[in-house]
Amino acid sequence: MSKENSGIEIPTPWRIKRYYLYIIVTIIALVLPWITVDGNHFFLLSFDKLKLHLAFIQFDMQELYLMPFLLMFMFLGIFGMTVVGGRVFCGWVCPQTVFRVIYRDFIETKILGLRKRIKNKQLEPDMSKAENKVKKVVAVLLWTALSIVAAADFMWFFVPPEDFFTYLANPTEHWTLFGSVLGIAAFLVYDIIFLKENFCVYVCPYSRVQSVLYDDHTIMALYNMHRGGHIYDKNHNKLFTKQKDIQVQEPHAECTACESCVTVCPTHIDIRKGLQLECINCLECVDACTTVMGKLGKPSLVTWSSDYEIVDQKGKTKYFRAKVLAYIVLLVGLMVILAMMGSTKEHMLLNINKETRLYSVKQMPDNTFRVENAYEFLLQNTKSQKMKFYFEVIPPKGMEGKITIIKPSKEFTVVPGIIKKKIVVLRTQEMLVDNDRKDTIIPITIRAYAIGHEHKVVVFRKSTFVFPRSDIIEDEDEDEEND
Repeated sequence: MSKENSGIEIPTPWRIKRYYLYIIVTIIALVLPWITVDGNHFFLLSFDKLKLHLAFIQFDMQELYLMPFLLMFMFLGIFGMTVVGGRVFCGWVCPQTVFRVIYRDFIETKILGLRKRIKNKQLEPDMSKAENKVKKVVAVLLWTALSIVAAADFMWFFVPPEDFFTYLANPTEHWTLFGSVLGIAAFLVYDIIFLKENFCVYVCPYSRVQSVLYDDHTIMALYNMHRGGHIYDKNHNKLFTKQKDIQVQEPHAECTACESCVTVCPTHIDIRKGLQLECINCLECVDACTTVMGKLGKPSLVTWSSDYEIVDQKGKTKYFRAKVLAYIVLLVGLMVILAMMGSTKEHMLLNINKETRLYSVKQMPDNTFRVENAYEFLLQNTKSQKMKFYFEVIPPKGMEGKITIIKPSKEFTVVPGIIKKKIVVLRTQEMLVDNDRKDTIIPITIRAYAIGHEHKVVVFRKSTFVFPRSDIIEDEDEDEEND
């Protein structure tokens, strides 16, 4: 907090607070792809290995049912932010805004001095000077280098860093990756240096969506015309350019017509016109007016508030209203769904298909019989290392130990990402059911597990074992005797 000679306290500028948030967001974006837990990333959508990593849990592409919930959470979160704080996402989190601040305020203004002041974003550099042309080239080169880093960082959420640099070492074999990085970097150079805030005004659809989401209690940067005076008429035609002219019509008007709130605006709007789609809620105008009015010992005419409080002057802004609570409930519900789905994630995939032949019956030399059922197991190891697997049969109560696995006879190895096909044969030599009218379908459970990881890498699948009619077994006995 700082104090002016007038004695009024001027709070820390919103711009500085945004810078702190930008630094935090940038560090998170750069560091997060490198953090792994048991070889899993916080977020990774790998089209190369057909894997989804979410909250350090690995999911197979067959488990992409999580993605719709994740996308709903993201969009509802942004919409909820808009209902509460207007286009706060645009001014405080959006990469477009962050990159423009890095290029315009940091590279052009602070490092190279190409722009004279951060507070004047309307005045473009004088490119007729040879010195400024050199600085412009240096600025473009610096941003190009940063664009390549930003493009690589974006790709790390689709190709993990441990594979990314290996692939880049052989660009001829990985043209898609190499071309994606260059393409994204080229777009960022064009967008940030040449398209600028026109992207926010004309390209980004979010500015059009926001008007539907706003209500009287949505907080945004607002000019208090009750104190400052009416600078524009209802048709947005400018009425006054000087303070004395304003005060002729409205003697109480406090606006000094300094237009600091205009010159500092990155999207080149005049906040005194009222709500405009181009406003990104960066609050630069609030900082500018706070400084000017603070020197006069008065509070800012531009504040981060709502129509309900500033324009209509009906009372205090209501933050926890029905619409906001609805968004909170939906977001909490989606978080619970994602947590539940993540907690029930299976560390292997198993599909069981019974072969077309229901069973086989064979009479043994010692006058006993055996009944066999054959199955096709499709097993996939979704972990990052190869493991050995085997199965166990869990029959109904009273039949424990009477159905056994004959094939495969021992555990087998499955490498990650490959679907392993195994023919599994179950056998019984017990009279499980004495029914001479029809075959009996016996429900069984197959427990598949990884050797050494039986309590974590394990799945249970329902299946059936078909036991033949008793007369079929007797016929086998008679055939054997006749032979």
